[in-house]
Amino acid sequence: MASTDSIGVRVFSLNCWGIRYLSKHVPQRYAMIGDMLSKEKHDIVLLQEVWSEKDYLFLKQKLSSCHPYSHYFKSGVIGSGLAIFSKHRIQDALLYRYSLNGYPYMLHAEYCRDRDSYLPHRVVQAWELQQFVRHTSAGADVVILGGDLNMHPQDLGCRLLRTSTGLKDSYLETSKFDGCENGVTLIPENPFICKKELGPFDKGIRIDYILFKGSSKADISCDFMCTTKGSVADQPFPYSDHEAVTTHLRLKACTPADTLSESHNSSAGKVAELVDMVTEARTEVKVGLHCAERMRYTTARTAVMGLALLFLELAIVAVSWLALGTDQPFPRISFYMLAALCVAILLATSMLYVFYTMELKSLQGAEDQMRLIVGSLQAKLKGFPLAELGGEFRSPPEGFEP
Repeated sequence: MASTDSIGVRVFSLNCWGIRYLSKHVPQRYAMIGDMLSKEKHDIVLLQEVWSEKDYLFLKQKLSSCHPYSHYFKSGVIGSGLAIFSKHRIQDALLYRYSLNGYPYMLHAEYCRDRDSYLPHRVVQAWELQQFVRHTSAGADVVILGGDLNMHPQDLGCRLLRTSTGLKDSYLETSKFDGCENGVTLIPENPFICKKELGPFDKGIRIDYILFKGSSKADISCDFMCTTKGSVADQPFPYSDHEAVTTHLRLKACTPADTLSESHNSSAGKVAELVDMVTEARTEVKVGLHCAERMRYTTARTAVMGLALLFLELAIVAVSWLALGTDQPFPRISFYMLAALCVAILLATSMLYVFYTMELKSLQGAEDQMRLIVGSLQAKLKGFPLAELGGEFRSPPEGFEP
């Protein structure tokens, strides 16, 4: 490709909300999605929450003419829910599983902004995602990241992801936009959305993104971005509870002058910003560590109480067996029910103890990595002249451990 040439790439992303027997109108909505994708003919289609492989195979067959290449990421018991359809050949595929994926007794996507118990998990996920992007994209000409990130634009995890990787937000970078106000992708007008779930964000929230960045070989920009607006023409309901996001990207070969200008812009200010952001993330992870330690202690104490209750019951049974002529003080069914309760408590608390231990290990690992990165960035920051730092000396953050 000559340096003056450019090519366009249309990227589509949608959280399909495809939980069979729980989500509403799943077969009908997949038929609508397939018809729309066949008509629009995007270059790349990124789908989330395609939980049933049967639905993926349906879309694969329906899109075989316009998107001959596809991949379904299989993982765990119920799968990852991720699927990719492409006009162009998919050369390779890799699935990375987050070390933390929420609590087994709560829904990960629903949380309270005031008392957000999932914040440390999402921060660790953002941390692992930015590591994955940085370590796997070193030789890439262009990086495109799309999907439901379950984070607001100004959330710590989202800011950490963009700042550490250099990824740009299509909504903030586009020269032309058509869609919901402020680019929101969960809107109150959508009939599948419960307005109470939006909380204080009565106009909707933006948690679905298409992020991108170029390299020294290729420059990338966003010409146009659009979202669906809830209702679908001539259809009784929308494609999903999320709004779809479409981005028109423009790729162009870089010139040496462009590369030199880009490298010059890696200033001390960006390093300092990243230091503050990683330190903030480390603080949130420490909060999660304390919560996980407290929950593990509570679980262990509950298990000990259940075990003590079981031993007490066994002692009562032993006494009644030794005193052959003594009638049992309680009905036999009561002993069976109490024994079943004790065993259930022990099993539940044992599984939770293992889960909280794994959570602790993951949080500790992420916190250790953040500590190393902060130390490295602080050392790098000292190499910049004070003039580039704005004439202001930046001391290590409070509580920072060298």
